[in-house]
Amino acid sequence: MKYIYIGDVVNTHGLKGEVRLISNFEYKKRIFKKNFKLYIGRSKDEVVINTYRVHKEYDMLTFDGLTSIDDVIIYKGDKVYINRDDLKIKGYFNEDLIGLSAYSGDKYLGKVEYIMKNKAHDILVITLDDKKNLIPNIKEFVSKIDLENGRIEIKEIEGLINEN
Repeated sequence: MKYIYIGDVVNTHGLKGEVRLISNFEYKKRIFKKNFKLYIGRSKDEVVINTYRVHKEYDMLTFDGLTSIDDVIIYKGDKVYINRDDLKIKGYFNEDLIGLSAYSGDKYLGKVEYIMKNKAHDILVITLDDKKNLIPNIKEFVSKIDLENGRIEIKEIEGLINEN
């Protein structure tokens, strides 16, 4: 099973087992629905969504069989995951890019450490030793993503790559 991080339980809400989740996951509408399985914490406890609603900037969830604050308080501060195979999409998730080796031609640039969210487009943060390169994840800069071989090709554009 391949887990994909989707957010964090930041707190409980009320006394009936509801939790507040902060998530920037791009496919929320496909996963936050009744009977979808989530996995919480280091031990990846499996929970099944019972109800979902939005409140301010939070995603509010209750789970089957967890009906009181005492049942869910243990998840406060935990990370929430999904099983990649449970969500059928064409292409890739941004989370699939983390850890890929980045190259510009034959030159190794480093690994994708994380992805910064931006209103215009996502930005790949590629690190090698103490250098960081910020590469917009758009076709003008990223020419090929090869998940099978763990490789991402960056177009050589003057000034894009930090040479120092």
